[in-house]
Formats: sequence, C-alpha cells, structure tokens
Amino acid sequence: MLALTINCGSSSVKYSLFSQDENGELNMLARGLVSELGKENSAIKYVTDKNTITAALDRPGYREALEAAITTLVHPQFGKLKDIGEINVVGHRAVHGGDKFTGSVLIDDEVIGKMEQCIDLAPIHNPANLEGIRQARSLLPHTPQVAVFDTAFHQSIPMHARVYALPYEYYEQYGIRKFGFHGTSCNYASQQVCHLAGRALAESRIIICHLGNGVSVTAVDRGQSVDTSLGYTSVGGVMMGTRCGDLDPGVLLAIMKEFNLSVKEADNLLHHQSGLLGVSGVSNDMQTITQLALEGNPRCRLAVEMFAYYLTKYIGAYAAVMGGIDMLVFTGGIGENSAWVRSLAVNKLEFLGIKIDAQRNLADLAEDAIISPDDSPVLVAVIKANEEKMIARESVTILEALRVPAGFSGVAC
Repeated sequence: MLALTINCGSSSVKYSLFSQDENGELNMLARGLVSELGKENSAIKYVTDKNTITAALDRPGYREALEAAITTLVHPQFGKLKDIGEINVVGHRAVHGGDKFTGSVLIDDEVIGKMEQCIDLAPIHNPANLEGIRQARSLLPHTPQVAVFDTAFHQSIPMHARVYALPYEYYEQYGIRKFGFHGTSCNYASQQVCHLAGRALAESRIIICHLGNGVSVTAVDRGQSVDTSLGYTSVGGVMMGTRCGDLDPGVLLAIMKEFNLSVKEADNLLHHQSGLLGVSGVSNDMQTITQLALEGNPRCRLAVEMFAYYLTKYIGAYAAVMGGIDMLVFTGGIGENSAWVRSLAVNKLEFLGIKIDAQRNLADLAEDAIISPDDSPVLVAVIKANEEKMIARESVTILEALRVPAGFSGVAC
C-alpha cells in the first residue's frame, strides 16, 4: 500500500510518500516542499533517506507544483516509484469542514461542493486545499483521494463547550460556534503518546499543547476531543506568533472606536500585529525572542512569560474539565524545541501531579520522548508533529474500509 499526502497552503505545497508494511505501519519513503508559489524564487526540495535534491521553479501554480512533485517521485535516479500509478491513495489536508464533515471522506464532486460552502470559514486555507484537490484529481484521475479535515477531530466537543453565550439563534441559524483547529495533529499526538507510553487511548485523559506559530491546547478524554482553545476562528485561546489569543471583546470595541479602525484593520491587528510580535516588539519567532530575553530584553521576557502563563491556565482548566489528567503532550515547533517554555508552563502544576525531569527536558530530543520523572503521576512527553502520517493513516483506513477496487474513479459519499 502506497499513500501520497498533499498539503496545499496559500504559498506552498508539501507532499509525502508513505509505504505500509506487513504489520500495517506506515513508513515515510520521501517528502518534498514547493515553496514561494507564483514567485521568481520558487523552488522544490525533495528528501529521501539517501538524497536531498533542490531545484528552482519558474513561478509555479498548484498544478505545476504537483507536476514537479510527481517528477521527483518517479525520477529514474532518486525517485521511489517507477510509475505514479503505483500510488494507491492520495490524502489531502483540508483545514475547515464546518458542520458538513465529521470525519475523513472519499472525495467526489459532491464533497468538493460541500467544501466550497465552507470557504468563508477559512478563506485563506480552504481555497488552496480545494485547488490542490482539483489538480491532483486531474493528474491522478484513477487514484482514490481522501480529504482529512483539521476540524473533524473536534466534532465530539459537547454542546456546553461548543456554543457561545450569545443569542442562541446565532448558533442555530448561522452556525456561530467553536470549531477548533489542529485536529489532525491532536489526533496523531494522542495516539502516538499512548503508543510511546504503552497505554490505552480509550482509558487516558490527555492534554495536547500544539505550539507553533499557531497555538492550541486540547483536552482529549478517552480518545475524544472535549474542548480546545481555538474556536470559531484561529485567533483565540493562547497568544500566538502574531495572533492575540483570548481577549475581552470590549477591548477590541474600545480600540476600534478610539482609533477609528475598520473591520479589516481590526482583523489585521488581531491576526498579524499581536501575540509574541506585539508584546516583544521585535519578532514572532520564539527562538529569537527567547535569545533576546536571556540577553536581558524585558519585553521579550514578558512575551515568553505571558505565553507560558496562558498555557498553564489552559492545562489547569482542561485537567478540571476531564476530572484529572494522565498525560500531557507538547508538540509543534515551540513545543518540541523550547525547554524553557515547557518548564515555565508546568512550573506551578505539580499539585496536579505534573512535573518535568530537568535533565530529560534539556536533552536533545531528536525523537518522541518522555520528559517526566519515572515516578511522576502524570506522564509528560514531547511528540514530534507528524500530520502527514496521520493524513496517510486516515486515507488508508478509508480506502480499506470501502474496499475500493483497482481503477476506482469516485463514489458518492
């Protein structure tokens, strides 16, 4: 079984090729990235266990990017396939499925139509996802293709955590409610930490801290998402690289009134001028901010301390929501690489049984690792983010469940 995953963003295309072994485990054979779509400095980078290849591209669109990806995969010297037709299934990252998709689905024209209806919920991401799907279906017309939605994992959030305290008709008639994001990453991390710890997912209360330029904290109770810090949009919850996180809505109204901001200007303030960048005044990159904080920059230190404080609050709150916690996971770029953030985030949580072994926390974590002491009541782990593997896993599962025959070209969902 060979699975190709495709993640089309607004300016890039990521792809990975996985092979399923006799035990059902998926192993990555190759991965690639086409960056700077539509620009003169666009390039493709292709990586296997033996080769790293880079090449310039001439202002590629999504189709040209995928054509370049296919060329690398079937290259006679460093490709992993003799023919692109060897691929059994293609899995696509899809950011927002709204209320229309509660899980991964086999793609057909009806599915694409429903995805188009969700564009307003993710106007930056969904159009790119859809264009990638259209081009991939054109280039591989006989290969089953699956959409894996970031929001689907959070469909299990109960009503009392999903509905906002606004007039109920906003939820009932217009669908204004918590959706959550990073679901694919959370799903993978919760499964992976249970595998690492030798514990059953169905018996575990897990909190996932997905910390990158975008940030979310998610409560996973026995395999089900029961609450998450991101809501209707991806601007709330924990402060992020350039996004403000939780904010008294009256503050926004006051700022808009005082500075005569339009809705577009206010949106830009919340999404692009706030968070780590807004507080530090120098960068949205945690590594840069950390270095400057250690050198004595007070605003950078404040930014790091605020970031960790948000995390502490959410971890404590979600432990209460689940009636306890068995495992705490850090994942994503910051979660995997910032020992200082991890330490600050759990510093006051020992009353919950959460503590970190300092030596393990400071070690060079090249792989998934447990960083709590052996006698800790709560297991704390760093799990390497691998959304691509989760997309491949979901796609293979859909394919196997439907028992799709060779030469399949689409069914109604």
